[in-house]
Amino acid sequence: MANEAIILKTPQEIAIMRRAGLVVARVLEALEETARPGLTTLGLERLAEEEIRRGGASPAFKGYRDYPFCLCTSLNNEVVHGMPSARALKDGDILSIDVGVLLDGFYADAAITLPIGNVSDEALRLINVTRESLDKAIGEARSGARLMDISSAVQRHVEAQGFSVVREFVGHGIGMRLHEAPQVPNFGSPGMGVRLKSGMVLAIEPMINAGGYDVKVLKDGWTVVTVDGSLSAHFEHTVAITENGPYVLTRP
Repeated sequence: MANEAIILKTPQEIAIMRRAGLVVARVLEALEETARPGLTTLGLERLAEEEIRRGGASPAFKGYRDYPFCLCTSLNNEVVHGMPSARALKDGDILSIDVGVLLDGFYADAAITLPIGNVSDEALRLINVTRESLDKAIGEARSGARLMDISSAVQRHVEAQGFSVVREFVGHGIGMRLHEAPQVPNFGSPGMGVRLKSGMVLAIEPMINAGGYDVKVLKDGWTVVTVDGSLSAHFEHTVAITENGPYVLTRP
């Protein structure tokens, strides 16, 4: 991806991606309303697929590199790419849900982290700080700025709160492919990287750990966990760079 050209989208293509983004937003809203102790992540998976199909879209993740599900459901110390299963959610868990759809040839992708029942103060603070870091990153997604302005906004906010930014997994461009150039790290120095242009569309996705930033992939080949067992949170939006500022395509 590093040497690939960045593909600018036309206003018409961004309009299609907005429709895809609204499907993603409705799926995440339905899951947020449903997720509670006792439910399984496989039950959330079934609900998500129903909502995606109802929206006239198809699941972006299912079949991607042979991934078998519509959702990534990552619990507690799982960072990303956790797989839905029959395990039941418990009071005090935190659950990161990542979902993407394909609609009329274009993708949209977003993620949220939910508190399940009554969670610890640290877990709630981690969730809030991660969400805030995404908002700060989106605020930097303006034509004429540099890519690392987005990255450094995440890192500054997160590290000031005593949390750490995952290095090994990053955001990405998105469009007619789920993953396009450029890569969008959540750490870096402001004023660096490519200049942002109107027509770029980025999936910005802070992945933030309560402990250290080191992660590892489990034997299933997908699930990424924190090495130290600390909690992790993940938020994501698909964002278009426009002459009028950032346009969040996956925000309701």
